[in-house]
Parts: sequence; C-alpha cells; structure tokens
Amino acid sequence: MSTGRLSTISWIGRHVLPYEKEVRAWLRRALRVPGDTDDVLQEAYCRMSALQDVAHIDNPRAYFFRVVRNVLLEQIRRARVVRIDTIAQVDSLDVLDEAASPERVVAGQSELARVERIIASLPSRCRWVIELRKIHGLSQREAAEALGVREAVIEREVARGIRLILKGMLEDGATEAKAAGARGHERTRDSEKG
Repeated sequence: MSTGRLSTISWIGRHVLPYEKEVRAWLRRALRVPGDTDDVLQEAYCRMSALQDVAHIDNPRAYFFRVVRNVLLEQIRRARVVRIDTIAQVDSLDVLDEAASPERVVAGQSELARVERIIASLPSRCRWVIELRKIHGLSQREAAEALGVREAVIEREVARGIRLILKGMLEDGATEAKAAGARGHERTRDSEKG
C-alpha cells in the first residue's frame, strides 16, 4: 500500500468519521430498512479508502454525503421497487452523480476482505458489537439488548472498532508497502547481476 493510501485512511478517520452520525441520521430518514444504512456507509467508507489521494477534497462533509448519495443512486438503479420519498431525499443532496468503475468495484472488494480480516482480530466485545451493528444490521438498541449492555457502550465500541479497523488498515498498508519496496529492491539487485 502506498504512502498516499495510508494517509487517505488516516484522513478518513480524522475528517470523515466525525460526520457519520449526521450521515446516518439522513440515511435513516431516506431509507426504511435499518440494515441498508450500514451497507451504504460501509460501501462509502470502502470507496473513500480506495482513493490514492485526498488533496482535492476541500469539504470532507460534503464529499462524504456525495459518496453516500452515489452509493444510494447505484442501489436505486439496481432496485426493482423504490420508494418515491427515497428518490426525493437523494435528490435533495444536489450533488453530481459519479458511477463506480469496475476497477473501483474490485478495489472495494479487496478492501472489504482486508477489513473482514481486521475485524476478526478485534477484541471480543468490540468485534461482537461491530458484527452485530455493521454486518448483521442490528440497531444500536437491539445490539445492546443482545449483549446485555447499555446503548452508550454499543456506540463507544462501534467508534472504537472503526478506529481500530482504520489503524489496522494503516498498519496492514505499511506492511504491504514495505514488502513491495523489498520486492522492488530485490528485482533491481537481480537485474544488476544479470
């Protein structure tokens, strides 16, 4: 993973993650199925983490909303039946439509596999909360009831889990970059010998 990728993931944690609550509230109004909210956010985070550079983003909040809107538009295009008020909510954001290229889809799938490995390495309670909320689509209240804890604990563990996932992606990326550098150095030595 390049240094640009590492800084992108770190940037997401600092500049985008604080707006998740606001985006989540908007999604709850736009969507009827709570699990869809988590799916949309997860896809948005995957897309943003696939960016090579974030220097062009002047307004992280607006960019986050735009990525979420694009994910929703793709879902709407694929859906057979769409609530009319969902379309109205999406249109109210008034940002440009950007369709994902096949390369971005593949990159997102690769990032998702990495995130799944990192989730598996989280501390037990944190992993359970992330799995209940982000994978199984339980509401904060349902997750709290399932684990026998207060909703504040769920909220705290989700934030902790996302921070640890972003940190894991940074560390994983640094390891990949180091390995790629070593492979490149090895090839250079081999070509000098030959």
